[in-house]
Amino acid sequence: MQIVIPGALPNPGTARELTPHLVKTAPNLVRRFEGSHARSTQINLLDTACTSLEYWLLLHHGFVPESGQNMSAGLGPLWAQPPVAPDQAIWLAELVHVSPSRDGAGLLPAAQLAITPEQSLALFQAAKPLFDAPGFELTHTGAARWRITLPADILPASVSPQLVSATRVNDWWPQDTATRPLRRLVNELQMTWYEHPVNQERAQMGLAPINSLWVFGGASPAQLTRPDAGGFEIWYEAEAAFAQSDWAAWLQAMAAFNTRVAGLGPDAHLVLLGEDRIVTLEPPSLGQRLLRLLPGRTNWSHWWSPRNS
Repeated sequence: MQIVIPGALPNPGTARELTPHLVKTAPNLVRRFEGSHARSTQINLLDTACTSLEYWLLLHHGFVPESGQNMSAGLGPLWAQPPVAPDQAIWLAELVHVSPSRDGAGLLPAAQLAITPEQSLALFQAAKPLFDAPGFELTHTGAARWRITLPADILPASVSPQLVSATRVNDWWPQDTATRPLRRLVNELQMTWYEHPVNQERAQMGLAPINSLWVFGGASPAQLTRPDAGGFEIWYEAEAAFAQSDWAAWLQAMAAFNTRVAGLGPDAHLVLLGEDRIVTLEPPSLGQRLLRLLPGRTNWSHWWSPRNS
């Protein structure tokens, strides 16, 4: 069993400051750190175009990108609702909120918008006529994400909306000539939804409007070589505090993990995720346990808060 913990790896400087607090708050967790063999992976978010959790999930499901694709292209078939043909390119359109700011537009993904099935269907009915343009097709497949078909000559670079929400829309929004028809449709959609009754109702409830779609994906289900891979749990409790740099709340989440880790068997693997790092903690082999007895061997601080980062 693999236990995946998003938000468990602060940046090295913050991690160093948190170390004494973590030792007091989560001693069982720290003992797991000390007694495990660590494999650390650095992620280039500009290349993967997805979050560290999404990257891990795609690796776990055996995603193999084709030439010209980044890792986030695999999110299309990973999140798609069946039935889907094995060789069909899957593009998804996620319902989002986009708002301007001084540093560029920000984005809230569907997971932060509390979209009801009724709201999603009403917005879809308003959006579908716009996507009757040649080569386009919009299909309602769920409250948060819809399936979208694109013309063969419009292949935008895939970027995860979760990653966009942690950065800026301007960093990722396509500006090339080929994707101009898609940008035009999205602009028309934003105007159509601007005073839609769903968003008027959301405004009265103090909720952010659902005012745009974010298109991503592009890979086929056949590129997931282990589509049914299981054997893992995801513990999300630290994710929100990590994203907001709320380290008091983060330590509370670590305290909760401290109790849960105590109940894990010795063969369980912990997968700790940061913004652009993954550390997998595995039970050490006999040779690795013997090496730890030698002087000068490394300890968990070397991957927890590396000095060269």
